[in-house]
Amino acid sequence: MSKSLLEKSRELNKMVRQIPVHPKRPDFESAARMMADNLECSVYILGRRGMLLGWAFQPGQECVDIEAITRFSEKFSSTFNERFLEVQETEVNIPLPAENCIFKADNVTCPHGDRMAAIVPIYGGAGRMGTFLLVKSDGNFSEEDIILAEYGATVLANEIMRIRAERIEEEARAKAAVHVAVATLSYSEREAIEHIMAELDGNEGFVVASRIADKVGITRSVIVSALRKFESAGVIESRSLGMKGTYIKVLNEYLFEELQKK
Repeated sequence: MSKSLLEKSRELNKMVRQIPVHPKRPDFESAARMMADNLECSVYILGRRGMLLGWAFQPGQECVDIEAITRFSEKFSSTFNERFLEVQETEVNIPLPAENCIFKADNVTCPHGDRMAAIVPIYGGAGRMGTFLLVKSDGNFSEEDIILAEYGATVLANEIMRIRAERIEEEARAKAAVHVAVATLSYSEREAIEHIMAELDGNEGFVVASRIADKVGITRSVIVSALRKFESAGVIESRSLGMKGTYIKVLNEYLFEELQKK
C-alpha cells in the first residue's frame, strides 16, 4: 500500500531532524539520500554560493563524472550557480535531453537517456540558502512530488538556520569565556601568557617556564599561576613533562584574538 502525502511529509520531517550534524554543517549527503528515497529521483543540493554540497542517485542513474562536476562547481561557483539562482520559484518537468548534463559542466557527457528535471529554491528567513535539483528518468514529476520537495526544502532550511543559531551562540560563549579568563590575569601574568603563546607552534607546543621567566623578568610562580587560571577556565590544557618543560594546547580558538586586544 502506497503512503499518503501526509505520511510522506511526516516521515520527511522526522528524517531531516535525524540528519547527522558535523561541526560546521548538516550532513547534506544524508539529506540528499533521504529526499531521493522519498521522491524516487536523483537529488543534488547546491549551496547559495554554488558549491555542490550533496547528492544521491536514482537507481540506475548514477553519475560517473560526479567528482568532475564537484570540481567544476568549486572552480566556477558563481557562473555555475547563476542560472539556478535566477529561478525564484519551483520549476518542474524541464526536459533534459539524452547525454545532456544538467550542470552543463565542461567536458562532461551524461550517459543516460531523456529525463525530466526540477529546480526547487531553498529559502530560509528572507534569503536564498541553496537549491534542490531533482532529476527523474521515469516520467514527469507529479504535484505530490513537488509538494514534498518544497516541504523538504523548507524543513532543511529551518534545520540549517537552527544549526547556524547554535553555532553563533557557541561562538559567543567561547568568546565570553576567553574574555573573562584574560580579565582575571594580573599585568605580569598577562605578559607571561603572551610570551607563552608566542612560543607555541600554532595551537600547541612545549614551553620551558624557567626560560620564559628569565626572558620576561618575572618569577616562575607567576607563569604557573597564569596557566592555572587559563586551565581552570577551560581555555587551555597543560601537562608537565618534567625537565622537558610543559606541554600546552589551546582549547579556545579565540584566545589569540583576545590577547591582541589592549
